[in-house]
Amino acid sequence: MKEEKILGEDRRSLLLKWLKESDKPLKGSELASKTNVSRQVIVQDISLLKAKKEPIIATSQGYVYIKNEPKDKPYIQVIASIHTPGQTKDELFTIVDHGVTVKDVMVEHPIYGDLTASLMLSNRKEVEDFMERLKETNAVLLSALTEGIHLHTLEAPSKKQLDAACEALRVKGYLFEQS
Repeated sequence: MKEEKILGEDRRSLLLKWLKESDKPLKGSELASKTNVSRQVIVQDISLLKAKKEPIIATSQGYVYIKNEPKDKPYIQVIASIHTPGQTKDELFTIVDHGVTVKDVMVEHPIYGDLTASLMLSNRKEVEDFMERLKETNAVLLSALTEGIHLHTLEAPSKKQLDAACEALRVKGYLFEQS
């Protein structure tokens, strides 16, 4: 006997509840399975929730509900990077190994302007998962549009961690610095 679909507003209320309660990203396919609908229905539901100003973002790990900022504001810095696609994993490992989160990647497109993708990578497991999804989907990195040049928004609990990550990137030649 097939379970019944959870419909409309009831489903969106449940999605919102699960997202708010979760400490980790929730995959669209998992949410679809829990509500007995297709992943596309979940994508549409998330769009409707976002239209109602719910602070939900889609990351490479799944959907995340952005909770109120912690009392101790994190340190945030935008860096310019350049490297080959084959160096992506090392660049991301270098950052997360310093306790720094890679919030996003951004490139400047000649027609569309700034293109930004949320990453939210905080540890090696998340980087490995991201790299595996790239491989499985044959997706192309955004930096392929800009000959390897891209920006990352980095977030860390301390300035010291941000500075150490940036210095490690500089030593490896991954920071884009015009001469």
